[in-house]
Amino acid sequence: MRCPKCGSRDDKVIDSRQSRDSSSIRRRRECLKCKYRFTTYEEIERSDLRVVKRDRTHEPFDRRKLAASIAKAFEKRSTSLLTLEDTVDEIVHALETSGREVPSSVIGAKVLEKLRGIDEVAYLRYASVYQRFQDVDQFVDAIHTLGRRVKPNALQRELFPSETAQRSAPGPRNIPISKNHGRV
Repeated sequence: MRCPKCGSRDDKVIDSRQSRDSSSIRRRRECLKCKYRFTTYEEIERSDLRVVKRDRTHEPFDRRKLAASIAKAFEKRSTSLLTLEDTVDEIVHALETSGREVPSSVIGAKVLEKLRGIDEVAYLRYASVYQRFQDVDQFVDAIHTLGRRVKPNALQRELFPSETAQRSAPGPRNIPISKNHGRV
């Protein structure tokens, strides 16, 4: 490593620490010739990941684009930025270990898989764009698909609780139960 002040190649490492996200190492160095102190960062060199789009064109993978699309799905939802960053990190890691080229459909499927376990509303928002919903019936079908699975997070309420859960819930009992979920 060359000293940025005098250009000497002789230095010593004074301090080494991992970054907050553990993706790089920060090193404080001191030049042995002029005693100037400077900081360097060591990171894993990532391979160039390319995305194969629906129209068969190729483009470089852009982590910011993925993070922006996930953030848009979580807009005005009570989810922490840390959760969003962890989700993006997990998806990017899975993509980087799968090869040099990845179809956009695989990226979308991985995002949907993650969102389904975190927040059903964000899942529906993302699915509506990714799967190109054309009408309300496609939304209703997606909601019914969500309702058929077992919820991994007990703290998150069901979008449409079952009839038995509504009847056994405390509170007013004379609320009519509608099976068409608002469809006329």
